[in-house]
Amino acid sequence: MKRALVTGGSGGIGTAICRRLAAAGHHVIVHAGRSRAKADAIVGDILAAGGSAEAVAFDVTDRVATAVALAALLEKGAIQILVNNAGIHADAVFPAMSGEQWDSVVAVSLNGFFNVTQPLTLPMIRTRWGRIITISSVAGITGNRGQVNYSAAKGALHAASKALALELASRGITVNAVAPGIIATDMSEGSFDAAAIRSLVPMKRAGKPEEVADLVAFLASDQAAYISGQVIAINGGMI
Repeated sequence: MKRALVTGGSGGIGTAICRRLAAAGHHVIVHAGRSRAKADAIVGDILAAGGSAEAVAFDVTDRVATAVALAALLEKGAIQILVNNAGIHADAVFPAMSGEQWDSVVAVSLNGFFNVTQPLTLPMIRTRWGRIITISSVAGITGNRGQVNYSAAKGALHAASKALALELASRGITVNAVAPGIIATDMSEGSFDAAAIRSLVPMKRAGKPEEVADLVAFLASDQAAYISGQVIAINGGMI
């Protein structure tokens, strides 16, 4: 049984990923930033379904707190599957964007990627098997009005994933990014109405969190051992 950490596991997409990885037979560590109660509830659902899981809470933007939390997890063994899913929005047109809006989005998505991934890499290398999957966004590929900060952070994650894939390829570790389009979650609910979705998405519907989770589970499997350094879009044909 491999151990899988899903950051932002208490969110819409994160919850689906946690459940799907547990169904695939992994021990899932459900991470929450502030919503520890939600993470505990997801763990309860996984255990009730016969899976294996535990919850953890820490701020991915706090390097010291993250290191302490990860060190405690690593006492039980290497984490071989990492899903970097933590992310936030702080949207504004660029001329009106505050420094805090820029910093907060970059801190969670990009700095959080470093703070979580870097301490887990060497233990993963020692096992000669690993999967690092980062949840990005179509905004990181095409850009999006009102999301210069979000697009910048997600685009940087694409480059970071490609570079890290090169470093780890000979160690049996794959590194990929998954870039969803409009997915039906609480985060997207207020941003896109039905008419906007029909206009933007050729498939005329929002994606399901479970569809993203299925892709992540495949990338985390042995069957995806030759896929690395890729940004895989899942967006209903938007691009």
